[in-house]
Amino acid sequence: MAGLFIILNTMKKKIFYLFIGLIGLLVIAAWLVFGPATSFNEKSKFLYIREGKNIKEQVEAQIDTGDIVLFPFIFKMAASQTSVWDKLKPGRFEIKKGESIFTIVRTLRNNVQSPVKLIINKLRTKENLARLLSKNFSFDSVSAMKFFTSNDSLVRIGADTNTLFTLIIPDTYLFKWNTSPENLLKKLQTESEKFWSKNNRSQLAQEEGLTPLQVYTIASIVEEETNRNDEKGAIASVYINRLNKGMPLGADPTIKYALRDFSIKRILYGHLNVVSPYNTYHNKGLPPGPICTPSQATIDAVLNAPRTDYLFFVAKSDFSGYHHFSNNFAEHDQYAKVYQKALDSLIRKKQNP
Repeated sequence: MAGLFIILNTMKKKIFYLFIGLIGLLVIAAWLVFGPATSFNEKSKFLYIREGKNIKEQVEAQIDTGDIVLFPFIFKMAASQTSVWDKLKPGRFEIKKGESIFTIVRTLRNNVQSPVKLIINKLRTKENLARLLSKNFSFDSVSAMKFFTSNDSLVRIGADTNTLFTLIIPDTYLFKWNTSPENLLKKLQTESEKFWSKNNRSQLAQEEGLTPLQVYTIASIVEEETNRNDEKGAIASVYINRLNKGMPLGADPTIKYALRDFSIKRILYGHLNVVSPYNTYHNKGLPPGPICTPSQATIDAVLNAPRTDYLFFVAKSDFSGYHHFSNNFAEHDQYAKVYQKALDSLIRKKQNP
């Protein structure tokens, strides 16, 4: 009897230890799946899945680097057991610091993609736009430029290579990371249409005898002329008056655009010889398209430009960024000479401190 009691007692101890061991394994497994599993210190990292490539291989290649999760093997096992590879689609997925394998797998299985917050400010060239987009989306700048320089492509969204920027109202937008250049521009076009439909903008343009394209183009010139919002309306009135009188616009920023040299500080007579439809000294009327993406405030300044008789303006000699406005060339010429004298003096001081 005593021997049987000893055997039973030993078996109970073994069963108890096995039970404790099993509980321990379950706790460890639960911790591995549900506990913090990220391996980075940043706020978050992203998984990128491109079109046309094996989705599982793309994800596993990024996971295997060890830069995202601490336990790549556990992740891959959990992903396979939950049918992630059958449900996952191309896109960008955010992995936040401290997330568990369970949370990461659920994000992928449910295709919870992280949108790209695209902030558009002033852009001057298609190359600028292509570089900005290639830094934020799955396509490269070459693909973007191929689309932006093709009238056959742009005609599908009501634009051409000159008017492309009129689709863009500087603002903050949300897009899927793997959106195409065409779909991106289509959304920008829709947002542009909403912009013009608000605050009677289309009606204000019509009352001024202008189309939204013409307003946008004038605004792009004004944008390059000044950073002073309280003067933008007056500058716009100068160009509108010149346009209405059939005068050349004579806008210096269009010469910089024609030369593709935005570092020029002073337009010289030699610069005015550039042969380009954007040379508003030689060509009357507006250039064929905008020379940058003007801010919403600048567009509104053009739409609400005051009625003036101004035909000329020149920077003030105090270099405050403000301008003198004139309705005749004689007065303008006097102000211009004062400014040139002050500018020459400033340049000499910088050259000979």
